[in-house]
Amino acid sequence: MTDAPLTDDALLALPKAELHLHIEGTLEPGLAFELAAHNGVTLPYASVEELAARYDFDDLQSFLDLYYATMAVLLTRADFAELTRRYLRRAHAQGVRHAELFFDPQAHTARGVAFDDVVDGIGDALDEAEREFGMTGSLILCFLRDQPVASAEEALTAGLKRTDRIVGVGLDSAEVGYPPSLFEGVYARARAAGLHAVAHAGEEGPPEYVREALDLLHAERIDHGIRSIEDPELVARLAQERIPLTVCPLSNVRLQATPDLRDHPLLRLDAAGVRVTVNSDDPAYFGGYAGQNFTAVRDALGLTEDQARRFARTSIEASFASTERKAALLAEVDAWRP
Repeated sequence: MTDAPLTDDALLALPKAELHLHIEGTLEPGLAFELAAHNGVTLPYASVEELAARYDFDDLQSFLDLYYATMAVLLTRADFAELTRRYLRRAHAQGVRHAELFFDPQAHTARGVAFDDVVDGIGDALDEAEREFGMTGSLILCFLRDQPVASAEEALTAGLKRTDRIVGVGLDSAEVGYPPSLFEGVYARARAAGLHAVAHAGEEGPPEYVREALDLLHAERIDHGIRSIEDPELVARLAQERIPLTVCPLSNVRLQATPDLRDHPLLRLDAAGVRVTVNSDDPAYFGGYAGQNFTAVRDALGLTEDQARRFARTSIEASFASTERKAALLAEVDAWRP
């Protein structure tokens, strides 16, 4: 144990799982233009540089507008494989050993992309990463909460045919005005089929959304959840019930959920006994992959070796990996020496 500041290299080498990662949010400007040229898609930007300059947002909605516009370049199984392949290589270089990838099928099938092409493309890259790097991973089908519930039901019907890849369901997109309660029925159906349940709540939405996600959706993890800090009773519940939060510090800053990282509640939640993890969310848009979120937290809030190791252990324990895989990864964390 040392009191010296944790180095970038040490935090990037820290073995970790990534539990809050939207694969569509790893679409870097360069790849967007490559795929656009290959698929004959015209982007409304003159160059990679112009597109990169647009990666500056005032709030969640302004981000989502650009997010869905650039997604138009993803059309084939090979596109999704390449997108995922590039993410996994970056993530592996920053210590990620297991990744549970969110994907938004409604955003793709609405454009005429086959559901199976999305799943199989992502799966192809996961298989490659396991062969090449020893990484493991799986898929979490996310429902777009600002779309009709009937659309979520259709996505789930398709997803239930692909439980070879899909291990759970989630809830994402614009939060305010779309409470978790709207999706109680579709979540009940997913859980009855044996899928895990997670949900975005308490990023822009109020602490009450976190309660709904727990009580109505029976979410096993809360994605973001940072506004829970506003409600001491909820914080105490999260700690007592050992509900993990998949926190995304750089995303929270870029979307103005926490305008200054120095004010981020991550360490306060940890000090209150809440199980927190550090993740990258949509790293191509928010300026950092998993390891870079750890270094940003160190720079803004301070990060001890004990805290970093605890966050990494929690990410593995809170994952949906097999018991054997968790044990192997936890041993890697225990062997980590900064």
